[in-house]
Amino acid sequence: MNVLNNEFKETITTPESQGVPSATAARRRRSIVVNSLRILLLVVIIGGWELGARTGVIDPFFWGQPSGIWQQLVTWVTQGTAQGPLWEQIAVTLEEAIIGFAIGVVLGIVFGVVLGRNRFLADVLGPYVKAANSIPRVTLAPLFAIGLGLGIQSKVALAVVLVFFIVFFNAFQGVREVDRNLLANARILGASQQKLTTAVILPSALTWIIASLHTSFSFALVGAVVGEFIGSIQGIGLLIATAGANFNANGVFAAMAILAVVALLSEFLITALERRLLSWRPNTVSDVTI
Repeated sequence: MNVLNNEFKETITTPESQGVPSATAARRRRSIVVNSLRILLLVVIIGGWELGARTGVIDPFFWGQPSGIWQQLVTWVTQGTAQGPLWEQIAVTLEEAIIGFAIGVVLGIVFGVVLGRNRFLADVLGPYVKAANSIPRVTLAPLFAIGLGLGIQSKVALAVVLVFFIVFFNAFQGVREVDRNLLANARILGASQQKLTTAVILPSALTWIIASLHTSFSFALVGAVVGEFIGSIQGIGLLIATAGANFNANGVFAAMAILAVVALLSEFLITALERRLLSWRPNTVSDVTI
């Protein structure tokens, strides 16, 4: 009898014990294939670019070449830039972007939740919000430079405007998408308006809000860089403007590469924050990390 019971247990537990490792192995194999293809694609792009520049298919004067971009980065790191050490330029742009990002996110969430919950207020302010959103925000850079000067304030203001509307519309839509039955049940249980907002609406809209952060930080960088284009004494945007004025294509691409690294690092941090805040969300087969 004991032998039969042991065989029966083995029959039941064996598929489960084999299923988990096989799924883990499949994910590991997929990760290896994806990362290998990413590296291969990068090698093909950079190698083809370098080969085209060396053979004359691509004019390196106008389009640069990877070896020249790398040499420009090495020069900036070891000898500094015309505006000072490279790390200072990165720090200035990062400071402007992070401050603008933080302010824009807070304002976007607050206004998105308020207007999402108050339909009357949303109807009154709706046309004005749509009109403001239709204005190309980059065109505000000269206005901010005139009104706020060439210091950090004008760059932060442009970053705030670029971030605000992205977060606002996501927060607004997230609040509108909250399950009405969930709200009704919370009211029946005696939840106050404040508790309803903090314990039901914000957690439900959190997925929408977090999704907007992936895009909005890149726009905060855009705001800082464009503001530096208009007028500044330091920053990555000034490096790009100076390199462009001197027909230094390698310098432009080198500054762009630095911005790309900063944006990728910010994406990594935001993804980590998303996984922490949304750890309750079940994993699905359709979840794809880009």
